[in-house]
Amino acid sequence: METVLVTGAGGYIDTTFPQRTVFVTGGAGFIGSAVVRHIIANTDWRVVNIDKLTYAADLRNVATAADSPRYFFEQIDICDAAAVAGVFARHQPDFVLHLAAESHVDRSISGPGVFVETNVAGTFVLLDAAQTHWKALPPSRKAGFRFLHVSTDEVFGQLGDDGVFSENTPYAPNSPYSASKAASDHLARAWFHTYGLPTLVTNCSNNYGPYQFPEKLIPLIITNALDGHALPVYGTGSNVRDWLFVEDHARILCELVVRGIPGETYCIGGQSERRNIDVVKTVCALLDELQPRPDGTSYSRLITFVQDRAGHDFRYAIDPGKIRDQFGLEPSVSFEQGLRSSVEWFLDNEAWWRPLLKRRTAVTPATQAMEDTE
Repeated sequence: METVLVTGAGGYIDTTFPQRTVFVTGGAGFIGSAVVRHIIANTDWRVVNIDKLTYAADLRNVATAADSPRYFFEQIDICDAAAVAGVFARHQPDFVLHLAAESHVDRSISGPGVFVETNVAGTFVLLDAAQTHWKALPPSRKAGFRFLHVSTDEVFGQLGDDGVFSENTPYAPNSPYSASKAASDHLARAWFHTYGLPTLVTNCSNNYGPYQFPEKLIPLIITNALDGHALPVYGTGSNVRDWLFVEDHARILCELVVRGIPGETYCIGGQSERRNIDVVKTVCALLDELQPRPDGTSYSRLITFVQDRAGHDFRYAIDPGKIRDQFGLEPSVSFEQGLRSSVEWFLDNEAWWRPLLKRRTAVTPATQAMEDTE
């Protein structure tokens, strides 16, 4: 059977190799589940969803893909070397899309140890197992094997009013989370240069969209607003982030794992910079339109400014020119389109997010502001 990857206008069609088996680590999480759904809907690849099922993961995120005979689930911890070696032996992957990570910046400040364990040690375990697997492959499959490590723009630190991050930006992480992701990026690079393992690294801007756990900025604002709770915003809300619709990100990752060059890094951004306060006000305006409050007042009346986060980076922005110029890859959904569809999705899927609020409260108060969304 041949693999056909069709991902929209100008998309790449791969008919060179037999059917691939793809590992997606963190495949029950926000971005990982979007990748799983995209693979099942748009390719003939077999996908193995590897997830520990921590508080932010939910198998309902992949319910639309789970009935496919090409979908497999393995509940394992990526830090468990024996379990990871076993899943490589059972499924014999052609690609690894590594998205499993702790990604909550505020929790990394109060408890950094789990971030070092999962993001650094877990990535090492995966790279070590992938190297053993890759070395044993026959030449035809060995040449096509890829390990794509998915990371964040936060590894670059912060920007002032001007400038953008690119693949040449020096690393300057400012939180335990971003430091742990920077370390894992360096491990992936080292495994390519030292051992020859064909790794790639991507650094993305803030993701948003359906199935996002309601501790992050956009779903937190939506769910708090619908429950009449305060809408917490750090400082004055002047911090700026670049926003990327999660389904665009999933599509681009699936193309890069086929088309990307081993040893290279690629920045993936939405080119949609917005101040946090403007994002919150836009969400409120959409809710005012789509589900007005019974008393006729605007949801924006619930906005509450809270003490700023320690070491809060002022601005992130990505230059995605490399993937656009080399592969013709760029977002297909504008921020306005994506935000409206996200608000509509949360309004239509209260049965999905309502049970998650108890999980959220267990790790993060609903009154705590958020903006980290990778």
